[in-house]
Amino acid sequence: MNGLLQALFLVAPTLELKYEVLNSPNRPGQVLRVIIEKSAEVHKTSDGTVYQRYGAQSLPVDDLQRITELAFAKGAISFEDQLLKTVPVEQVVDSKELASFLFDYSPKTDPLEFCINQNLLDFKTWEPRVASVLLFHPSPSAVNPRKCALKITRYETKEDDPERDHLAKQITIEGPLYQLIHKAVESVQEIMKSVTIWTPAGLKNAEYPPESLWEVLVNAVIHRDYAISDDIQVLIFDNRIEVLSPGRLPGYVTVDNILHARYSRNTKIVRTLHRYKQPPNRDMGEGLDTAFQKMKEWGLKAPEIEESNGYVRVTLPHTPLAKPTEAILGFLARNATVTNRQARDLTGIKSENLVKIEFYKLRDEGMLEPVPSLKGPKSAWRLTKKGRKAAERFK
Repeated sequence: MNGLLQALFLVAPTLELKYEVLNSPNRPGQVLRVIIEKSAEVHKTSDGTVYQRYGAQSLPVDDLQRITELAFAKGAISFEDQLLKTVPVEQVVDSKELASFLFDYSPKTDPLEFCINQNLLDFKTWEPRVASVLLFHPSPSAVNPRKCALKITRYETKEDDPERDHLAKQITIEGPLYQLIHKAVESVQEIMKSVTIWTPAGLKNAEYPPESLWEVLVNAVIHRDYAISDDIQVLIFDNRIEVLSPGRLPGYVTVDNILHARYSRNTKIVRTLHRYKQPPNRDMGEGLDTAFQKMKEWGLKAPEIEESNGYVRVTLPHTPLAKPTEAILGFLARNATVTNRQARDLTGIKSENLVKIEFYKLRDEGMLEPVPSLKGPKSAWRLTKKGRKAAERFK
């Protein structure tokens, strides 16, 4: 067993291995369980070979460009450090955004000196790094070799796979990151004024906690993988907002530990934005915590986070924490009747048949009855005498 462990460490000397020896009471011998945690490094075997997992196989990677892309994806190196040799340094150090930032910066600093001291430029050649262009260039999308804007799309549907007919509006936000964040939040809030849903108080705008929306958008901007040539996507549906940030979660960050992990792919961007007079980003890890907390305070279900098709997707669902039957009773505490469509808005349930099941539960408990005069597509439900008494607590 010791020999096997020594062989593992020799083959992959840079890996952080955890192991345990397992015994079976019914079978002879022992089993060695080896756990390799996700890390920020691109690991090599003792002969210098890099392997990448493809399904059930681990295949060697012999292309230097591919190894570099793996390092970007894992966060071992960051695209923000790359030099943009074709961008004149004056377009950064003489920009209005940098001047505005330094106006409130203490101690008073010359723009060129600040950029060199913060390693936003190469100290020998003065060539701008990607981070400096994203932060201070008046039009980063025009000079950065990779896409770096933010695109907002409004779909008038609740479907998971919207069709072209559902597309109502699409806008692209560009500019220095500090301004891009503010413009994006303002644009999303403006679009949300046209999104209405049924709530216990009637037909209202679909509102989300401002802090949750802010933190999710900021998180997408500062932690995305800028090596990937794609824009951040903000998809606004009738019942949710989805924010898709290009790239995988960096380093050892996973969907399960994202609220507690402390790891940043773009340290220069994070550090510089945090030095604004009114910084958009909180201390590392606090932003998404706030998003979760505020959704709960507003009585909405928690954000959903997943890695999917090369994106980190964060969904803000407009789905109440209350049980479906409670949401229906809460609505009827203020309204005479409820339809299937209204109940779907209230509960977040997409299926008409599944909402019918909730109606039938309340009917079987003696809480609801169908409205006799309303049939077919106009059919609705109302409270019984027992139901009115139960609904009192929701007023």
